[in-house]
Amino acid sequence: MAVLALQEARAWAAAAAVPDPEVPCVTVADLGILRWVRLQDGVAVAGVSPTYSGCPAVLAIELAIDAALREAGFEPRIERLLSPPWTTDWITQEGREKLRAYGIAPPVAGGGKASLFQVAEVACPRCGSGDTERLSEFGSTACKAQYRCCACREPFDYFKCI
Repeated sequence: MAVLALQEARAWAAAAAVPDPEVPCVTVADLGILRWVRLQDGVAVAGVSPTYSGCPAVLAIELAIDAALREAGFEPRIERLLSPPWTTDWITQEGREKLRAYGIAPPVAGGGKASLFQVAEVACPRCGSGDTERLSEFGSTACKAQYRCCACREPFDYFKCI
C-alpha cells in the first residue's frame, strides 16, 4: 500500500506542475482545476474540472496533463469533472499570491456570492490600493476583467469570481 501511495504522489506531482496555458504563473494545482490523481489498474487517472464550459484552454490543459503523466512514466487517462462546477474559491493561497506577483489581481474569497452581487473593491496587485476602476468586463482572456488603479495609474487584469 505504501508503494501505491508513493506512486500516486509522484503522479500527482507530475500533473500538478503543469502550468495554466493562459496564465502561466500558476499551475493547474494552484488553480484547483486538478482535483485528484489516482492509480487504477496501472493507469494514472487525473480528475480535471474546467474553469467554465466555454474555456478555450480546457483541451490544452488536458493534453498537457496527459503529456506530463506520460513523461513521468505513467499511462494517463483524464476525466473531465463537471460536477461540482469549479469555482475561484478553489484557487490556493499560493496561487493567489502567484497571480498577485504576476500583476493579476486574484479573485476575492467567496467568489460565487461576489459574482452575483459585483465586487465592491478590487485591490491593485502592484501598489495594494483599493482605489481602482473597471475599464472593461473583459481583459486579456474571458476569465479576467481589465482594471486601472487610480493611485498608481497602472492597468491590470482582475481574475473574475466564478
